Amino acid sequence: MATNNAGLFEDLAREAILDHYRRPRNRGTLPAPAAHYEGMNPVCGDEILLDVHADGGTIVDLAFGGQGCSISQASASMMTEKVKGRTLDEIERTVALFRAMMIDGAEPAAELGDLESLQGVAKYPARVKCALLCWNVLQEGLDGATRTTAQEAIQ
Repeated sequence: MATNNAGLFEDLAREAILDHYRRPRNRGTLPAPAAHYEGMNPVCGDEILLDVHADGGTIVDLAFGGQGCSISQASASMMTEKVKGRTLDEIERTVALFRAMMIDGAEPAAELGDLESLQGVAKYPARVKCALLCWNVLQEGLDGATRTTAQEAIQ
């Protein structure tokens, strides 16, 4: 019975990933004063372009572009939905939880929501980089400023 449940979860996870790949949320660009960040995986060629607009230490809007495999693009779509409307501290926690799930094999925290569907990717180390690309771009962009000036850096 557990095997059937595991198979069902894998099917649902696959569907969630394909849905975000085929119908990405927040795909596009944002006008100024949005900050623009870019990242690329030189091994596979995945590319993520990320526009972020913040107000009062909260990400009020973000959009992504670029090209890549279904994992990288679905992860970016899911990430934009998850972090929009969140504070920098909340985003930092979400990034840490997602990285722990993908890299350390930690059980997904309930607050990750749909991001749990990417848990199966952790079995494939080469694909983990695909799932983490957008998260790394966001984190590096936000880390490009000190904590006291982060809002200015992402406006």
